[in-house]
Amino acid sequence: MEKFAFTDTDISYRMIAENKLAFAFLNKMPILPGHTLICPKQQLCFSEEISPEIWLDLFKLKEIVCDKLKKTLHAKGFNFAWNEGSIAGQSVPHFHLHVVPRKENDSGIAQYEPRVFLYRTGSRADSPREELISLSKLMREA
Repeated sequence: MEKFAFTDTDISYRMIAENKLAFAFLNKMPILPGHTLICPKQQLCFSEEISPEIWLDLFKLKEIVCDKLKKTLHAKGFNFAWNEGSIAGQSVPHFHLHVVPRKENDSGIAQYEPRVFLYRTGSRADSPREELISLSKLMREA
């Protein structure tokens, strides 16, 4: 078994890979088999706390994890997500990127509807163009 620098006993047996600033391990309550979490080694809660160097290592590790999931589980695609803040479903105060491997006929969500996937009930018509123009202007100027 590969020896990892990260030794938390609850996570160490689920470790998949690590690099200088990040580590990856299997989720113990997976959406689908192979559901992996990638975390910075530094305890950071929010994405804006993550330095460019840490982002680089997180995404390098994402590529390694995806390659491993393709080789071992024959993944054909992936869902990537993170929840930020308890109001958005973040249950652990440590940033983690979810990597969910997908393949034909798996038991995950087959009809991807963003409003359902992101916990939004019902549907909504497209926002009026003027509303989008106004909001995008406000956000650019903020």
